[in-house]
Amino acid sequence: MDLDELDARLLLLLTDEPRLGVLECSRRLGVARGTVQARLDRLERRGVLTGFPPAIDLAAMGYGLTAFAVLEIAQGKRGEVASLLMAIDEVCEVHATTGQGDLLVRMVARDNDDLQRVIDRVVDVEWVRRTSTAIALSTPVPLRVRPLLERVLRQP
Repeated sequence: MDLDELDARLLLLLTDEPRLGVLECSRRLGVARGTVQARLDRLERRGVLTGFPPAIDLAAMGYGLTAFAVLEIAQGKRGEVASLLMAIDEVCEVHATTGQGDLLVRMVARDNDDLQRVIDRVVDVEWVRRTSTAIALSTPVPLRVRPLLERVLRQP
């Protein structure tokens, strides 16, 4: 879906202040409330806008360690392995990948001992053949969408 300038401005506004209501968005954007609501509905229908979850700092919740594991799994078992990984609370994301491994798993833990426990659970998942884990030391570039939205505003 191509975004226009109003879509981008609306999404940037909600990226910066996700708790804004439709009326306040319309006031700040200088458009009718119905226009903002129609844009939000269209963005949701097309899968661009998937929700308004709160930004949560996992370190502040006690999960100060983030790690990434590359998993090699039995062929044809991606769905089954992903379902089993979802049962591990500390697994935050799972991506199917190309290259050396089959799945890239982002997980969190309270400390090194806790990470070992989480890794042991991941390794015990049926059809996981091999893992390679790396601990994130910092996050110099966190998840971001702003540059992509700003690109829409710069397009002629």
